[in-house]
Amino acid sequence: MTTNTATMATPTAASGLSAAMTFVMAAACGLIAANLYYSQPLAGPIAASIGLPAHATGLIVTLTQIGYGLGLLLVVPLGDLLENRRLILTMIGVVTVALLGAGLSTASVPFLAASLAIGIGSTAVQMIVPFAASLTNDANRGRVVGNVMSGLMIGIMMARPVSSFVAEFSSWHIVFFLSAAVMIVLGFVLAARLPKRMPQTKLSYVALLASMGSLYATQPVLRRRAFYQACQFATFSLFWTVTPLVLAGPAFHLSQAGIALFALAGVAGAIASPIAGRLADRDLGRPATIFGIAAVAVAFLITHIAPEGSIIALALLTVAAILLDFGVTMTLVIGQRSIYNLGADLRSRLNGLYMATFFCGGAIGSAVGAWAFAEGGWLLASSLGLALPVIAFLYFLTEKRAKA
Repeated sequence: MTTNTATMATPTAASGLSAAMTFVMAAACGLIAANLYYSQPLAGPIAASIGLPAHATGLIVTLTQIGYGLGLLLVVPLGDLLENRRLILTMIGVVTVALLGAGLSTASVPFLAASLAIGIGSTAVQMIVPFAASLTNDANRGRVVGNVMSGLMIGIMMARPVSSFVAEFSSWHIVFFLSAAVMIVLGFVLAARLPKRMPQTKLSYVALLASMGSLYATQPVLRRRAFYQACQFATFSLFWTVTPLVLAGPAFHLSQAGIALFALAGVAGAIASPIAGRLADRDLGRPATIFGIAAVAVAFLITHIAPEGSIIALALLTVAAILLDFGVTMTLVIGQRSIYNLGADLRSRLNGLYMATFFCGGAIGSAVGAWAFAEGGWLLASSLGLALPVIAFLYFLTEKRAKA
């Protein structure tokens, strides 16, 4: 496959990406990605405040997810067509306006519309990651992607406890206003620091979208890596949907503050991102993938060692959270490093397809996890959580070594 070279300002792909620019991109990814998760622990208070019926509370989170999914498929591919810096800044503008709209909302319809727009605008994060990959050389691409993704994962994991703490001492409106202020500052920083990058793709927008189906059909590395990560992220979503219910239940009786502290422990798993990137650069993506999948499976197994409700059980559940987040992050970065090697002029479309696929897995994991916990408690939910990485591993065993 031939690869077009994009024109760009310094730094160039040949010289690599500076540590300062890598940090800026990682921080941007974390701050933008957090917008997707601020509302999750606040869904109840928000619904009561805007007059949303209890049975429709799930729409607060669901519409943000729908917006993000639409953005992955319809907006992120534009990174292969339009100047990257301007596109990223435009989407940050969209999410800023949406956050302000959410914070100002006093009725359900405006808030839900803002939630949809927050999801669409937050896809800027999935434009930054392939942009970073394009600004570095092949030898260091895994390291750079891993470092940038560590920022994204920290943002995802920090969002829920941060919004819980802020809302506890003020109101849910302030969470959105503060994030909008952060987005404004971030926009100025990126406008000053990001280089310009103009892709060489000459397709029309319609042809660009049409080409995504062909990419999915003709790129086995994309399909495999997306499937592995769909299983991994489904497990991740199941775990973080169910464990707050377990911790708040009769076995542990944790408060919201206690659950928020538990969620903070999972942030430690973000250290997997730079480790995974370096392993991929050393052609160790295959054993790293095995380790990442195995870590997720072991995370569920260790939760059954001690009696439910005991101090040891709580400690093991905390270790499981760290191990699970570590494993999911490991395979995520290895997967991105693999698909970015398929062509510089395809990276935004490949990334959109990859993220959309495993995003669907996450949505399924959340829904199945809630159902399983209601029907069979932690035993059934954790059994399903264990089955998913096992399925991913069995499929991995069919992978030819040359494609690792």
